Amino acid sequence: MPRISAFYGILIYMYYNEHNPPHFHAHYGENKAVVGINDFALLEGSLPPKAFALVVEWAALHLQELRQNWDKAAAHEQLISIAPLI
Repeated sequence: MPRISAFYGILIYMYYNEHNPPHFHAHYGENKAVVGINDFALLEGSLPPKAFALVVEWAALHLQELRQNWDKAAAHEQLISIAPLI
């Protein structure tokens, strides 16, 4: 599972050959969540509210890159790193 970004202790991953809807995985300490790319909905798991807000802020800034990575993952291509939230 390639890590595509990291910021404030939050690690963002995307798997190859995933199922729809398009999504990414966010890990923060022992918390893990699956977040939708198109609507930033929490699809699975949980994160503390502040960490989830940071993930949504980051995802909104990098929506196009997340969509590109989703397409690359589906095609088994190398994923691009995405800048962290600063």
